[in-house]
Order: sequence, then C-alpha cells, then structure tokens
Amino acid sequence: MRMRGAIPAPLFSEKRAAPVTQPAPYKENVFMNNEYIASVNSGFFYLLVAGVLLFITIMCFVYLIKSYRAGLAIGMDKKVLKRAIISSATFTILPSISILLGVIALSGTLGVPFSWLRLSVIGALQYELNVAEIAAQSIGLSGLKLSEMSMSAFATISLVMTIGILGGVICCILFLKKYLGKIQKAPKAKAEGKPGFGDHATTCMFVGLCGAYIGSYVGTLTSSGNYVPLAVAAVSAAFMAVFEYFTNKKGIAVLDNFSMAVSMLAGMAAAVIMSLV
Repeated sequence: MRMRGAIPAPLFSEKRAAPVTQPAPYKENVFMNNEYIASVNSGFFYLLVAGVLLFITIMCFVYLIKSYRAGLAIGMDKKVLKRAIISSATFTILPSISILLGVIALSGTLGVPFSWLRLSVIGALQYELNVAEIAAQSIGLSGLKLSEMSMSAFATISLVMTIGILGGVICCILFLKKYLGKIQKAPKAKAEGKPGFGDHATTCMFVGLCGAYIGSYVGTLTSSGNYVPLAVAAVSAAFMAVFEYFTNKKGIAVLDNFSMAVSMLAGMAAAVIMSLV
C-alpha cells in the first residue's frame, strides 16, 4: 500500500556521467609542447641573440658615421646627406614587413629568438622558410608543425639552416674579391646590352624553384581537391606581375622595394578569405 506524501522511487537509478578526461597521450603531448616552447624561447636564447644583434647594430652606426664623414670629405652638402639617410630609412619600413611576416611564421615552431636572429643577420625570407620545411620533412616530420617538434628536431633544423647559409659567407670570404675584379671589367655581353651568365643562372634557378612549388600545389589539388595553395600562389604571382610591370615598363623603380611584402600580404589575405568561404 502506498502512503500519501511518499516520494516514489525512480524506476531506473540515475548514474552520474563520469568526468571527461583527456587521454594520457594528449596530456603528455601538451606537456611536451609547452616544455619545447619554453626551451626555444628561453631567456638564454634571447640574451644570446640580443648580443649578436647589438654588435651588428653598433657596426651599422660605425659605418654610417664613417660614410657620412666620407661624404663631407668629398664636398657633399649636409642637407643632401641627411635627405639620403632619411629616405633610405623610410623606404626600408615597408619591405621589412615581409621579414616580420617570416619571423612570425617561423617563431611558432622554431621560437622567436632563433627566427629573429636568422632573418635579421644573413638569412633571407625565401631561403629560411623553404629550408626549414625541407629539413623538417627530411627527419620524418610532416612539416613545421608544433605538435611534432622536439628539441632534437629543432637542433637538426637549425643546424641545416645555418650550414646552408654559411655557403654564401664562405664564398664571399674566399672568392668575392676575385669575382668583383672580373665583373668590374665590363664584359662584352654587358657592353652589348645582353644578359650575362649570372643573369641566366639566377633566372633558371628561380624558374626551377617556382616550378617545383607549383607542381606540389597541383599535386595537392589533384590528390585532395585542396585548391587553396594553388590559388594563393596565383594571387601572389598576379600582384608580383603588376609590380614588375610598373617597375620595368613604367620605370617606377621604387616599387621594387615593396613587391615582395605586398605580394606576401595579398597571398595571406587571399588564403584567409578562401578558408572562410
């Protein structure tokens, strides 16, 4: 018999849901990523890079003062020298945006100090990003992904990038003086207005580089249907073509300093827009 006011027992006992916990491998990966980020952005790295950049900055000011005094010694007007200094400093702001973008792109996986150092001294934006990606894939990573990075991978990638860029420094030390002596003799091809071997070699190198990347983008499109890399390359190439037209055909040489930065920004903006569509 049921008593009045009694609360009936539920037909099925309610079970509380167990708290959702991340699996152990996930926690371990997060811990390792945090430890890696802390290591590559440590205070020691910042101090080391700051010391190198301080030395280079002092050298720049020393040569600036020497050049200014040399200009005065040959009779140049102070106003002309100051105007040259101001205009040079002004026209380096926008082209440096592309370097800043490279630092941001590399710092996510290689840390701020190392990226800052490589793109502030002798590194080039086109070289650093490509070599870092190639080195990462060579050691078995799928690319410059933070989830796959470790200190051993960082050491290998940074070593490959450093050894590769040292080739130019060593060649300058050993062969630059002799090479400059040859090109200062005004070769016959240059006198006739024809491009020399260096011009052809540089053009072939960049054509081959662009062909390799465009081929990979076409492969990505045909294999997975992802058209974004190829479309971004097309947008950047279109902007670069516009700059080349005004630089070479219209004689506006100053635009050449901004072509790389604007083309990169246009490509990045196109990638963001296409990913949102």
